[in-house]
Amino acid sequence: MDVQKILSAVVCIFVLASCGNKSPSTVFPENGAMDSSACTGQAIQNKFIVQWEDGKFTVEQAANADEFTKNFIEPQLEKIRYVEFDRQIQTSKTDGIQANAYSDSWGQTKIGAPSLWAQGIQGQNVKIAVVDAFVDTSHPQIKPRIAVNTAEIPNNGKDDDGNGIVDDYYGASFVSIPNNNPTPSSHGTHVAGIIAADERYGSVQGVAPRAQLIPAQFIANDGGGSLGDAVLALQYSASRGAKIINASWGGAPCVASLRNAFVELQGKGILVIVAAGNDGRDVDVYPEFPASFGLANQITVAASSVSDFMTSWSNSGFNLVHVAAPGERILSTVPGNSTAYMDGTSMAAPMVSGAAALLWSARPTASALQIKESILQSVDVVPGHEFKVKTQGRINVQKAFEVLKQLVP
Repeated sequence: MDVQKILSAVVCIFVLASCGNKSPSTVFPENGAMDSSACTGQAIQNKFIVQWEDGKFTVEQAANADEFTKNFIEPQLEKIRYVEFDRQIQTSKTDGIQANAYSDSWGQTKIGAPSLWAQGIQGQNVKIAVVDAFVDTSHPQIKPRIAVNTAEIPNNGKDDDGNGIVDDYYGASFVSIPNNNPTPSSHGTHVAGIIAADERYGSVQGVAPRAQLIPAQFIANDGGGSLGDAVLALQYSASRGAKIINASWGGAPCVASLRNAFVELQGKGILVIVAAGNDGRDVDVYPEFPASFGLANQITVAASSVSDFMTSWSNSGFNLVHVAAPGERILSTVPGNSTAYMDGTSMAAPMVSGAAALLWSARPTASALQIKESILQSVDVVPGHEFKVKTQGRINVQKAFEVLKQLVP
């Protein structure tokens, strides 16, 4: 299956510093309380996620929490909204590559994408961020779809556009945790291809084959990463003009900063598509994050099978998982000018991201909530095939377009 967290999910209490009586202990409540935290083993003791009062995030380092409090928080207390330990996330290895072949675009066909392609609706002018592992921007089906940062001069070792990122011409990497695996993960490239692979240059046709992709890597080749790096990747995606962010991964529990980052995206009108996870759990009962945040700008996605049933391994939830989408035996791009079949809710989520891009390209003035509502109101619910999700159905972008035309004439 695809990349997902292996940490146990627990119910998280999100704490924000109060507007009044601000002190180092109110903006950094974990310091001194780590012994009782269920997340003690996940915390990186010398790395800290800082949310500033203007809503921006940074990731800072110090020898320990006490030194960080004294030398960083106290001198800047009035500018800081919230501080939290960064945490490692160790994701499972990708093991869903399938050798046997199926209809190359069964998922795209099942959700009705070809009918919109025939009308010239192919995701034009919509930017989707792939916040994930490595995306092979040299792949012939991916390269034409990259949202190039023309304010940056590639490979000159300089931050030409002054955004704090050097050489982010084809996207950016926020991986800070070292790993010794030289082989790029297939995960991010596979996700990117499901969304927007250009069919003119290979065998895969993305759901939105004229959309633009913003690669924002935070997962290393070995499947490890940091939630602080994830927050920075989300923030970067917003700064690059992403309308949609695809999050085909799961995070550690008890992290308010990740939820706060999603809230900031909500305020910017960005739609976030999240994989439900592959543990076969009900995330209403056993929360996983970010799948269980339940924010207004979020669609959490379960996986449907070739036979249009819920897969046995997909997470579910009648409250917090919204829709199902094809996630079994999905053909897409992988590094090295190649393709492969993979399984997972990580494959289902980009089906929805691509569908949202089609809808937004057809109705550019629509809001994120209108795009979401059109998708949720138009699912296919087949008797005997009902899904354990809020809508009980699998997405149908053709029907969603008809709904959206009523919301945004």
